[in-house]
Amino acid sequence: MANSGQKVVLITGCSSGIGLRIAVTLAKDEKKRYHVIATMRDLKKKDKLVEAAGDTYGKTLVLLPLDVCSDESVKQCINNVKDRHIDILINNAGVGLLGPVESISIEEMKRVFETNFFGVVRMIKEVMPDMKKRRSGHIVVMSSVMGLQGVVFNDVYTASKFAMEGFCESMAVQLMKFNIRLSMIEPGPVHTEFETKMMEDVAKMEYPGADADTVRYFKDVYLPSSIDIFEAMGQTPEDIAKCTKKVIESSSPRFRNLTNNLYTPIVALKYADETGGLSVNTFYNLLFNFGPLMHITMSILKCLTCSCLRRRTISPN
Repeated sequence: MANSGQKVVLITGCSSGIGLRIAVTLAKDEKKRYHVIATMRDLKKKDKLVEAAGDTYGKTLVLLPLDVCSDESVKQCINNVKDRHIDILINNAGVGLLGPVESISIEEMKRVFETNFFGVVRMIKEVMPDMKKRRSGHIVVMSSVMGLQGVVFNDVYTASKFAMEGFCESMAVQLMKFNIRLSMIEPGPVHTEFETKMMEDVAKMEYPGADADTVRYFKDVYLPSSIDIFEAMGQTPEDIAKCTKKVIESSSPRFRNLTNNLYTPIVALKYADETGGLSVNTFYNLLFNFGPLMHITMSILKCLTCSCLRRRTISPN
């Protein structure tokens, strides 16, 4: 139970990665300003979180089961919170999907949207009425730069993030009237166990339905370039947690928060040309015409991005 003066923070998807690190970072706040409710679909996967939380577990951090894909689970979770009072909702649960779209079934695509889009909608719908009554609250959504700029072979994942960005941009206007803030956190590549395993798995997979050229472009062109970008520009879950903490502690939190300044020029390409040609042609040339040059550039960037520069990229300000 939260102590007087503590803000109640509910976070989805806390079994690993970004969600785990946000939960632990807030629970270990030196001023003990937060009562963290960390949630995950399967509590059998709680060990990493409990270990990372240390002596904050059971004090400033508690666990609840939650499946964002289930209306019943969402309602039951919120009902288990005292007075259904949540000051800050952090929507972090998400799944990825990568590969040639011809080889991805409609059912797989629906599963991505069920978590990444409808999961967020379910959570917001459940907490929003109580926040409106109190005229207070902050909703944070873990989005991605792929919610701002499409990325080849990430078609379905990108679409789910675009949908979420559009939904939240629309909701933010209404919520302001009730003194409720809505903030998007938009990381680029992040080094997590999930991402590493996914990259390893897709390199070994077969892609029935996709032609040989497309599979070759995916495996021999896209994947090596993606690995270069991850190594040169990738952040850690700790970086994203620090950025998220700054956003919720801001007196005037921004709606959009890119966590990595190195991605600002990439996103800016899209808005520099209303026809869309500039960004599409730039990414085409980078991937298919200037691959070796891009590899060299990423290698140089990796050397230049020392810990000093990386620390400067985590602030939303």
